[in-house]
Amino acid sequence: EVQLVESGGGLVQAGGSLRLSCVTSGFTFDDYAIGWFRQAPGKEREGVSCIGCRDGIKGSTYYADSLMGRFTIASDNAKNTVYLQMNSLKPEDTAIYYCAAARASDSVLYGGPLLTPHEYDYWGQGIQVTVSS
Repeated sequence: EVQLVESGGGLVQAGGSLRLSCVTSGFTFDDYAIGWFRQAPGKEREGVSCIGCRDGIKGSTYYADSLMGRFTIASDNAKNTVYLQMNSLKPEDTAIYYCAAARASDSVLYGGPLLTPHEYDYWGQGIQVTVSS
């Protein structure tokens, strides 16, 4: 059974930091790209960052332009876990954050980084991140 479980969310003041974790199981970790997405109330789900998601290259990373370098994605392959370090948080970062898994080979098939929800096959249940002003 495929599982992705997010943790590390919560309430933080503007300017603060959080680190989200995504623990995965039930699939071959090295064969999949892992992406982080978020969805704010009344808005569509949007891609934040992904790893292993460019040109089928293991460890490759990609970030949404809007993040302006504030977030960093990393993986611990021994633990089948992906992290999202979020710094300089802003109230507009408030959302439910999801991690998801897509076949890494799809980045070659689609010809670009995998950061669109429909490209992902498996999803976690999501975790709330709230940034107060």
